[in-house]
Amino acid sequence: MARTRIAIAGAGYIGQAHLAAAQLSGTVELLALVDPAPTAGDIAARAGVLLYSTLDELIAKARPDGIVLATPNQLHLPHALQCIAAGIPILLEKPITPTVKEAESLVRAVEAQNAKVLIGHHRAHSPIMARAREVVQSGQLGRLVSVMGSALFLKPDHYFADAPWRTQPGAGPILLNMIHEVHNLRILCGDIAAVQAFTSHATRGFAVEDTASISLRFESGVLGTFMLSDTAASAKSWEQTSQENKAYPSYDDEDCYVISGTHGSLSVPTMRIKSYARDEDRSWWKPFDTSVVALTREDPIQRQMEHFGAVVRGEAAPLVTARDGLNNLRVTEAIVQAAKSGQTVYLSSSQSHQSVQPEPMANV
Repeated sequence: MARTRIAIAGAGYIGQAHLAAAQLSGTVELLALVDPAPTAGDIAARAGVLLYSTLDELIAKARPDGIVLATPNQLHLPHALQCIAAGIPILLEKPITPTVKEAESLVRAVEAQNAKVLIGHHRAHSPIMARAREVVQSGQLGRLVSVMGSALFLKPDHYFADAPWRTQPGAGPILLNMIHEVHNLRILCGDIAAVQAFTSHATRGFAVEDTASISLRFESGVLGTFMLSDTAASAKSWEQTSQENKAYPSYDDEDCYVISGTHGSLSVPTMRIKSYARDEDRSWWKPFDTSVVALTREDPIQRQMEHFGAVVRGEAAPLVTARDGLNNLRVTEAIVQAAKSGQTVYLSSSQSHQSVQPEPMANV
């Protein structure tokens, strides 16, 4: 069977990650790179693929089967609409767009034209998330009560010196990092109904926050807390615990989520379970049964690329839809609004409540 011909627009960090995934794929063929930057020529040459300056040029001269859009956030909407109009399936990097208003217009276009659009929340393809959701849905934890999460890490000073826009409104860990966590939390606990938040920039003094404390109420009644900071010398983040991205050191004794129910709790990603063996013995004076859930770790970006190929070929529906991307962005914007106003922000109950799922373990 001929491999699915994929082009990648955007030669930055995440674009190069998609490029590597395409090169390793057995079902996808990397056709071309699109980027007007002078450095893109060397990247395309090393990959042995054609380079185009614009999507117009790519579509006119090569017309791939699918396009990965890893372009700057402000270009997501026009680039996505251009590909949809051309009838080309896309993998659109998160966030779906910079604002909810733009995302709503894109979702309308996607749904009106039944376009094939996969949003790049790559953790949805993580075997860890698939296994964690299986445990939650199995009932082993009982009825869910709470979730505690964290993304505590230390970005070095040169991260901001190299790109000063990261110190200004429109950046900050809520907008840049929290959207990953929102999708994971929705996978585990369902849709989010309301948020509260405090933020601080006391450490760095930038115009954007460096730390946030977030409270969440899920539609199921589950309550959650989340600590977020890009100035905390801590390993309690997905990157430093999941072992999925080898660019980060990893620590086997750390978790970034603890999901608790009436019968037990699951720590993620160590996958340690503490549960009561019998209903009549549930008490804090009684010892837990302890176990560790077995799983296989694989690169979720690689798995995402294989899934995108299947979406392009019509073999699978997008695991993370445009509406999922919109709903994740709604929560992120609500957190920003809650921090600014000091008020609880309620998310509309009229949002689509389609099931948010990780990639099934059967595909591992």
